[in-house]
Amino acid sequence: MCGITGWIDWTRDLTQDSNSLEKMTKTLELRGPDASGTWISAHCALGHRRLSVIDPENGAQPMIRRTEDDDLFVIVYNGELYNAAELRKELEAAGSKFTTTCDTEVLLLAFMEWGKACVERFNGIFAFAIWNVEEQELFLARDRLGVKPLFISFANGLFLFGSEPKAILAHPAVKPEVGAEGLAELFILGPARTPGQGVYKHISELLPAECMTVSQAGIRRTKYWSLESSPHTENVQETAEHVRDLLRDTTERQLVSDVPVCTLLSGGLDSSALTTLAVQYYEQTGQGNVHTFSVDYADNAKHFKAHVFQPNSDAPWIERMTTYLDTIHHPVQFDTPELVAALRDATFARDLPGMADVDASLLLFCREIKKEATVAISGEAADEIFGGYPWFHREDALNASTFPWSLASDMRASLLAPDVEKWIKPLDYIGDRYAQAVAEVPHLDGESAAVRKMRQMSYLNITRFMPTLLDRKDRMSMAAGLEVRVPFCDHRLVQYVWNIPWDIKTSGDREKGILRKALLGVLPDDVLTRKKSPYPKTHNPNYLAAVKGLLLDVLGDASSPLLPLIDVKKVRELAESADASSNIPWFGQLMSGPQLFAYLYQMNLWLKEYSISIK
Repeated sequence: MCGITGWIDWTRDLTQDSNSLEKMTKTLELRGPDASGTWISAHCALGHRRLSVIDPENGAQPMIRRTEDDDLFVIVYNGELYNAAELRKELEAAGSKFTTTCDTEVLLLAFMEWGKACVERFNGIFAFAIWNVEEQELFLARDRLGVKPLFISFANGLFLFGSEPKAILAHPAVKPEVGAEGLAELFILGPARTPGQGVYKHISELLPAECMTVSQAGIRRTKYWSLESSPHTENVQETAEHVRDLLRDTTERQLVSDVPVCTLLSGGLDSSALTTLAVQYYEQTGQGNVHTFSVDYADNAKHFKAHVFQPNSDAPWIERMTTYLDTIHHPVQFDTPELVAALRDATFARDLPGMADVDASLLLFCREIKKEATVAISGEAADEIFGGYPWFHREDALNASTFPWSLASDMRASLLAPDVEKWIKPLDYIGDRYAQAVAEVPHLDGESAAVRKMRQMSYLNITRFMPTLLDRKDRMSMAAGLEVRVPFCDHRLVQYVWNIPWDIKTSGDREKGILRKALLGVLPDDVLTRKKSPYPKTHNPNYLAAVKGLLLDVLGDASSPLLPLIDVKKVRELAESADASSNIPWFGQLMSGPQLFAYLYQMNLWLKEYSISIK
């Protein structure tokens, strides 16, 4: 994995502005700690930071190749192609000559052979830009599920792009400004984002499965893939076998690497499945024992209280799986001071306030993993695809007429300063965004109301909630120079499961029932039937005390940039109330009182450190 950036300017000679390119590229140093490269011409500048995974010796970027007619192509690329071997054979058969074994060259030569339609052949996670010197045209594309980020900007006649907003903000033409829409995203939707919304003025995002062409004739955007609804024709047993085959294939593809690979293991269904498949593959290929990593918090066992969103702790289940699989396990534990201190780095990694201790702990976790491995396999996205979250199974969430992970919108809106609330209209904003999402759902003719409702819930989770977790995983892992792969995001698996009827998805009257059935004989029965428990958060009351103190310090400082945006009295009352430790989430499953205080602290930190102008 890597970081990419660059810009187009048709009005001046960019070779005179190499300093800006160097600054933009340097902001992505944590994403690519192994190497740096730039390429600059009269109207196009490209920058790259490299994390070496495949062919570390020969995969330097920007990569340049010429056709037999001497046409020049230059690429910067962030991602992995999991079908690179098949594509390479096809390209060699068509006459392409390779000088490396890296997938960057496969992607570039695929573009040179098949043009912009090459993206339809890719199986992987990617964001890339290719400059065609002869045509004076830049082609950009992003993977189907949006695992890899790609931010874009049209500012003062320029087109800029980067793996993270910080790269674009490093260019002098782009100022750190936020308007009404950006504030609404942060205060009523955050830490989620509307697809394509960059929060900052003048910064947006290339959508998942989207391509863009930039030339002097203008800018053209096209969608090359989307979920398609069709009748499901296989029975329960055939469906389970199909799911198992797809999951095994995508996991084995994603274990290919020239550097050490490990798995993230919580003892839950998803991570246990991927770890088991990895162990089986390693046994077949003679690669030895798989390394596994888990995360926990000091005194969590003492303070843990089971509830509907987190029914049990991970520790006994991790031990169950590591013993069962004989993995080389690395338990990682953090204490409150570390989590609190990491809120700052997590904010800078996102370029925005984020998921509080859930972000911070993941960043710390990835730093520890990086000491032993460069690539990790994670079970992200299974709940969105197979319907695992509690809100898939609760009538109040299904009938809420809003995003089911944002059921506390009224409370959140009430924390805004009255003039800000009037300006950004947060409840109208979330209502409009929800209506927009619902209108996109590709329903089948003749579906019953119940079927339509579950298809809608699945669509919301895949296109609105899943990107939030993928953003988090990308930013926190890449800030540690760690590549995290997500086999459940294979587009073939996502498309297939999309059309599985709800009664088959919930086979055995269980959430993710068809996945459990697919894993019969793969996992131990007790692990197979374990109730869902999400990524763990700290339950230590010291964390609540610490983040409450941080927020009260912000409220007590008249110079805090957050204060004009919020109802200070209400926020203070909330912070001081005994109800602040409530387990009722205001976002997702895990973000309750302590996380709200940490989020507002991150908001103030971001406003201050990024010198945000509200316009």
